[in-house]
Amino acid sequence: MDEAAFRQTLEATHPLLCPFSKALFSGCVACTQAGRMNLAERELIVCREAVLQQRCARMHDALRHNFGFAIHILHDEAPIPHGQEMRIQCGGLRGLQDVLRGDAEVADVDELMRAALQYWPEDGDIPFSAVVHAARLHYKGRHG
Repeated sequence: MDEAAFRQTLEATHPLLCPFSKALFSGCVACTQAGRMNLAERELIVCREAVLQQRCARMHDALRHNFGFAIHILHDEAPIPHGQEMRIQCGGLRGLQDVLRGDAEVADVDELMRAALQYWPEDGDIPFSAVVHAARLHYKGRHG
């Protein structure tokens, strides 16, 4: 089975896949609402509640859109290389934490999402330019 077909089947059969799974697997963040499961010799990270997964998916989409210029991908539908996705996930969450609290350590993505949405009730209120700038300071990737 090719990877694209596997991804489509996976997303259709497991709607609670965590949009920040790469960040969680890497250990750059943690989340109390994340659970692990195995499928076809792969480990997956899933969310415990649909409403929380949807909230994180919206935040991931907003981060991806706002990181577009910084990672030189200007179309939201364009595939993103792993390293750039890590920059969006690890850097974006750490940058959001830094802008919100002045500390880049993300001990719980769920708590960060709750706090961010309490402080900025509408997704559009989040100062994404500051988040992207902070992300650059707090996530260097393998080579930086």
